Formats: sequence, structure tokens, C-alpha cells
Amino acid sequence: MLRSNLLRHIARGVGVATRSMSNSAKLTTVEVNDKTGIATLSMCRPPVNSQNVPLLLALKSSIAEIESNKSRGLILTSGSGSVFSAGLDLLEMYNTDKERLRTIWTELQNVWIALYSTTLPTAAAINGHAPAGGCLLATACEYRVMLPKCVIGLNETQLGIIAPKWLVSGFADVLPPRLAERALTQGRLFTTEEALKEGLVDEIADSKEDALNRCAAFIASFSKVNALARGLTKLQFRAANIEEFERIREKDVEDFVALASRSEVQLAMGNYLENLKKKKNLK
Repeated sequence: MLRSNLLRHIARGVGVATRSMSNSAKLTTVEVNDKTGIATLSMCRPPVNSQNVPLLLALKSSIAEIESNKSRGLILTSGSGSVFSAGLDLLEMYNTDKERLRTIWTELQNVWIALYSTTLPTAAAINGHAPAGGCLLATACEYRVMLPKCVIGLNETQLGIIAPKWLVSGFADVLPPRLAERALTQGRLFTTEEALKEGLVDEIADSKEDALNRCAAFIASFSKVNALARGLTKLQFRAANIEEFERIREKDVEDFVALASRSEVQLAMGNYLENLKKKKNLK
């Protein structure tokens, strides 16, 4: 599996023009700078890029598109001015049937593994808040640049949901295990400054443009490195988690469905959605 994944990404070419692409629903856009060979993938589901099934499908399709178009790297960012991604769309998880829960979790798995296991250099330009699934996407990337006055973290326990084992493992690869455990059990959201201090993000940028430039500089740092060797090395570090994910992915879906459909978890989701509605009405 890892071998075939790697071979899809060996050749990296540079063109002479900028190519812009989007999926049919325009939930994502892909812009390739052919001078650098870097593709920028933007999430475009206002207002907060909450991850419903169509957005997850669009992300998966866009990652596959970038892998096939001879890009030299991938930058993930948001079309929103204040939110990178607010995570899974609770409206798709609340008061719904088990098959719908099964579908959304499967598609979340598909996006994570596509981003986590690509041999392309990846970076996240986090131009807004990144709780829960937003943090999932960011930590699947190799490098993270974040704007000031934002928060990032896996706060699923606040809703009675737990981060899956494969996400926990990836999170613990970014943070020291003891800190990761405490953050996950507390449902902690890190400020930009805290995230930089603890190593959850690598740099702080002044603006989205600055964040994109810093991400591009990270990807450019591999320009003189053999792509095959770089890809193999990356996958050596991630192989154990990828293989464990593949082994348990079906059980992971069923575990999520069983937990998310529990009455107390549904109640917590309902209360959270009601509080959001009240806050919106006060504005």
C-alpha cells in the first residue's frame, strides 16, 4: 500500500502558467503556481468550513487531483477570513440515522488518510480558528503556519466524543505524549502563541499571504532533495500509524457510530447547537 502510494508521486514537473481548478460545487479550489509547482487547496464552504459529506468528498477529490497534476507540494488553507475549519458539521451528526453517521465518519477517514499519507510535502496555512476537525486537517500536514489571535486543538471530549486512535497517534507525534494526553482529555484549545510554544504550529504569520509564503518556503526547502528519497523517508515515520489505521478503520467507524448515537452525546450536540443559535441571535 505504501509502495504504490509512493510511486504515484515520483515525477514532479514545473509548468509555465498558473492553473486554477475547483470541484463542481466549488466547495474547494485548487490553484497551482507552475513557477514553484506548489498547489494551494482552499476550503470554500461559508461561513466556517464545517465538514459535511460534500466538503469531505471535495477535499478528497482535490487532494487526488493535486497528486495527479505533477505538483511539487500542497498548501491547505481556507477561503474564510476568520476560520480555517470548525470541524465536522454537527447538523449532519445530530438527530440523524446511523447510516448517515457511518458515511460522514468514513469520508473524514478518507480525507485524513489521503492528506496524511501523501508523499507530497504538505503545509497548512491556518488563517483562522482550527478546532476539532480543523486541527485534524492541520496536523495531518507536515508543517503549520498560523495567524495570531486564533485557537487550535482537538476538543472533541467537550461534546462527549473521543478522538480516534489514528488521530491520537498523529497528535502525539506533533506534541510530547504527556502534553497530548492532557490536551485531549481536557478538550483543550491552544491559542496561537501557546501552539507555537508547544510545537503544535511551526510559525506565526502576520497575514494569510504571509502564511502562504512561509508554507511555500517550507516546501521549497525540499527543492534539491530527491523526491523519491524524501517520500520514502516521510512514509517511514508515518508507516506504523497508517498500517494501524488500515487495520482498524472499519471497527473505528462502528465505534464512532455507537458513541455518536448515544442519547447523552446527542443531547450534548443539541445543547451546543442551541447555544450557537442563541449567540447568533444576539449579534
